[in-house]
Amino acid sequence: MNRRDPAGRRGSSSAVAVLVGSAAAALAIAADAHPPAVALVAAPVVDCCAQIVALPPGIAPVRTVVQNGAEPIAAEVSAAARLRVVANPQLLPVGKAPERGLQVRTILAARLISALFPEIQNIGGVRPDALRWHPNGLALDVMIPNPTSDAGIALGDRIVAYVLHNADRLGIQDAIWRGTYYTPAGPSGSGYGHYDHVHVTTTGGGYPTGSELYYR
Repeated sequence: MNRRDPAGRRGSSSAVAVLVGSAAAALAIAADAHPPAVALVAAPVVDCCAQIVALPPGIAPVRTVVQNGAEPIAAEVSAAARLRVVANPQLLPVGKAPERGLQVRTILAARLISALFPEIQNIGGVRPDALRWHPNGLALDVMIPNPTSDAGIALGDRIVAYVLHNADRLGIQDAIWRGTYYTPAGPSGSGYGHYDHVHVTTTGGGYPTGSELYYR
């Protein structure tokens, strides 16, 4: 009996350890699923996974921008492998911004804002300016309808919250709205104007080749 008792106790201890480990894992997963909230309420973003299939004969491989990592990923699909990323429901159409002259992360930000905030009907992009952001395709002017109304202010707040919350994924450098300059680290200055539109600056990512696909 005495020889079997320690084994029985070890079996019970192992079972408890498994249960405790499972509970800890569940708590860890729950914590990952609910990251700390930012100061402003961010709009949801839907992740997706691209499907890889064989290319039909005569179809050239494409360069893609896929939203699955810590920041936008530009991946050349190998011609030798004869693979490509196929379209799926998460493919983003052209948004409200004219894309000529914009860099890839700026295009991605413009398309996502257009898709997630249908109230937005006008987004400015490349234009002459003393600073390099707009001329170099690094900045957007997201025009807010009725910008002095409660609804307009709330909409601008949500867009700022969204781009800051997804700063790593979208390559966001800063945003300006209603006199406040924001970086991913938080508000860092005032007196910057921009009471009728949200200014968004990205890190660019290079100019498109024309074969990019943009995903949520």
